[in-house]
Amino acid sequence: MDRRRQKNPIASFANGIIRDRAAVRAAITEPWSNGQTEGQITKLKLVKRQMYGRGKLDLLQARLIGAA
Repeated sequence: MDRRRQKNPIASFANGIIRDRAAVRAAITEPWSNGQTEGQITKLKLVKRQMYGRGKLDLLQARLIGAA
């Protein structure tokens, strides 16, 4: 592999976009997004981190329903 490509982060980013051209095109042109799902997952992970070692599934459910 060319050493210049390894050291240049902009070139590496551009090469990644070229390799994933179909995924990039779909992300730009499709009307749907998974942003809402990602937000819910992030919130779940935050609550799980806050409650680590404190309770069982019933307390986690109560916390998530209360946070919604």
